[in-house]
Amino acid sequence: MRAPRRCSVCGAAGAAKYRCPRCAAAYCSVPCCRAHKERCTPEPKREQEPAAAVLPPPADSPWSVDDILSEDDERDRVPLQKLKLLGESEELRALLLNPHLRQLLLTVDQAEDKSSLMKKYMQEPLFVEFADCCLGIVEPPEKENVLPE
Repeated sequence: MRAPRRCSVCGAAGAAKYRCPRCAAAYCSVPCCRAHKERCTPEPKREQEPAAAVLPPPADSPWSVDDILSEDDERDRVPLQKLKLLGESEELRALLLNPHLRQLLLTVDQAEDKSSLMKKYMQEPLFVEFADCCLGIVEPPEKENVLPE
């Protein structure tokens, strides 16, 4: 594992543990991430393979969503139509091109104790950006402080 680098925002030596998914600049904290995000200019796009499409389980699959969710989990179910919106999001697709994020997601998927790992990863700005992007697509934020016309 490489040693942390100098933060591109505040300049703290050896503190940058995170990288911008768009331009790969190093930063050390959520405030630095936010500051960087405001002025980020991504590198020119390279020719890359498109992200692999996520396919539903085959019709003859031995399990279904109903097998996984209990009645208590039913309130957390996201309609299929909204899940399809995730696959259509260019912003989400761009985030998923980041190899570090892909590794984090694979680790969560393969972990036995997903809950504690999710708590840990929710401290990672890149993972939080991914989660916020997904939630923004599935549950668009309601407009706050909007005066009626």
